[in-house]
Amino acid sequence: MTNRIAERHRKTKETDITVRLDLDGSGKADVSTGIGFLDHMLEGFAKHSLCDLTVRAEGDLHIDGHHTTEDVGIVMGLAAAEALGDMKGITRFGHAYIPMDETLTRASMDLSGRPYLIWKAEFTRDKIGEFDTELFKEWFHAFATNAGACLHVENLYGTNNHHIAESCFKATARAFKMAVSLDPRMAGSIPSTKGSLGS
Repeated sequence: MTNRIAERHRKTKETDITVRLDLDGSGKADVSTGIGFLDHMLEGFAKHSLCDLTVRAEGDLHIDGHHTTEDVGIVMGLAAAEALGDMKGITRFGHAYIPMDETLTRASMDLSGRPYLIWKAEFTRDKIGEFDTELFKEWFHAFATNAGACLHVENLYGTNNHHIAESCFKATARAFKMAVSLDPRMAGSIPSTKGSLGS
């Protein structure tokens, strides 16, 4: 089996980000974005997707966390797409329901190469710690778009904002784990009746 590992670097006037992603890892995370809550979410993503993830991000946090959050999503998505390669043999579809105390979130993913995001999660607080809750959608949109994933994330119910956010990341991680998994019955073929995946 070819190693499904990618490392991507992206530098702009606003951020400087490097991501290394191993789709067949064991859930190890080494994450430093300068945003504590985002680090916490990405560590959970690695753990529950069983991907090994390294993130190094420097951004214009003296302004706010927007550029760093969005650009980390972009680079993680680019790394995921590169690691997937031609996508031969992958399961392609993934889904998960994640409960966290009073909260339940569902994520469904299709690694179709045709990106789309449905985001149904509402927060009653503007911030969790120092993290702006409106930025969660920005990360998921950036990740889905650059990974080539059709991703639906729906918080079905919940009241604790921390639980809602964390369950969104964990559900997406579990859906991603299922979607990128290799099915030996595919025998290295493309999981599409079209014979290809992409736009």
